[in-house]
Amino acid sequence: MKNLIKRALTGIIFVAVLVGAICYHPISFLVLFSLITGLTLWEFYGLVKHYEDASIKRAVSSLGGVYLFAATFAYTNQLTDGVVFLPYLLFLIYTLVAELYYKAPNPINNWAFTLFAQIYCAGSFSMLNFIGAEPGTPGVMSYTPLFIMAIFIFVWLDDTGAYLVGSLIGKRKLFERISPKKSWEGFFGGLILVLASSQAFAWFAPEISRLNWLGLATTVVLFGTWGDLIESLLKRTLGVKDSGHILPGHGGMLDRFDSVMLAVPASYIYIDLFIRN
Repeated sequence: MKNLIKRALTGIIFVAVLVGAICYHPISFLVLFSLITGLTLWEFYGLVKHYEDASIKRAVSSLGGVYLFAATFAYTNQLTDGVVFLPYLLFLIYTLVAELYYKAPNPINNWAFTLFAQIYCAGSFSMLNFIGAEPGTPGVMSYTPLFIMAIFIFVWLDDTGAYLVGSLIGKRKLFERISPKKSWEGFFGGLILVLASSQAFAWFAPEISRLNWLGLATTVVLFGTWGDLIESLLKRTLGVKDSGHILPGHGGMLDRFDSVMLAVPASYIYIDLFIRN
């Protein structure tokens, strides 16, 4: 019972902070997700630093990802031009060249893990900036939280629906080799709940068609499920149960954002192709 209360309180605070930062102001969004990007990278590099002689420079690599997120925020909000990405390119060059001097037993692992996390964590979170940016006046922030908020709500509702339906009637395994508890019944339960909730967004933002909201909802559920499975595969490969313990009762940052990190780039593709064009 104590664990259930701790989990519920953590979940409420987590959602409140996330929603507040996304909706309150562009700067609150920037600050919170820069922190989330850094913590996620720090956690990932901590998991892999002892895997098959990998030796990751956690601080430098985590800060590199934070810079990518902040630079993308500035670029998408038309506060600067592409020159803002030059320091990040220098970081990538440093990552490759530095292995010549570190004398690590397996430099290829270091390259692979470092660059994979930049794509998987920092790259995914940075895509939120493209989703949140609307064309506007140069030099003026054009941030709007609608689609970002929709993605997170869809992910949360999908998790809730999949858990409830899967717990009650789940029998057919969705992907037993990777995640034995997930079921097809849970998958469709979450999908139906998210599709229904998408119509509330259609009422709130009628300038976007109901069909497009359904398409975005489906995209989030499908790729969010794959994102969850990818993180499960990562943990199984590394031999860990939870990615961390930063969120009491909920595990680590990777555990909380696993679905989001694949749903975000997929949603951006959908939004750019079918809604904004």
